[in-house]
Amino acid sequence: MLDNLAGKHIILASKSPRRQELLKGLDISFEIQLKDVDESYPSSLDPHEVPVFLAEKKAEAFMESLTENSIIITADTIVIQDGDILEKPKSMDEAKEMLQKLEDYSHTVVTGVCIQSLTKKIVFSDHTRVHFMPLTAAEIDYYVEKYEPFDKAGSYGVQEWIGYIGIEKLEGSYFNVMGLPVHKVYTALKEF
Repeated sequence: MLDNLAGKHIILASKSPRRQELLKGLDISFEIQLKDVDESYPSSLDPHEVPVFLAEKKAEAFMESLTENSIIITADTIVIQDGDILEKPKSMDEAKEMLQKLEDYSHTVVTGVCIQSLTKKIVFSDHTRVHFMPLTAAEIDYYVEKYEPFDKAGSYGVQEWIGYIGIEKLEGSYFNVMGLPVHKVYTALKEF
């Protein structure tokens, strides 16, 4: 559908199976390339700006290897609750603690995206408000032990069991919560 991308080499720099699945849904041919990038950020940065900062940092790591026909797509997703960033959990206990904070409460999921070629760069973010229903300790334990959400910001995947039983409503893009606001990615790619 995106005729302007004919002959372009699209690279998704993400090991996230969810981002890969979402980009495939746009019927765009792409390859996956990975590089280890330091994901630290200045502590003075507003939490809502962190995903864009990290997406740009990830794209910068690929600039030397881009060719004239390449377009790199990078993204970063975070969960913000009461001004605090909930990162990926480092342990089962930390995952359960995060979900205890999120249950019966609302939070914001922000995904920053950088789409870049040698001559053009488009950077944006998308925000979705997520409202969790009350969850029991047994439900949280079951989810963490069965689904092991250690690769997910905020310790949950909206497309998994916890999303089915625990998310009351979303204000914004569902796909943004999964890790890639594909409607905005599609719009941005039309500009290349």
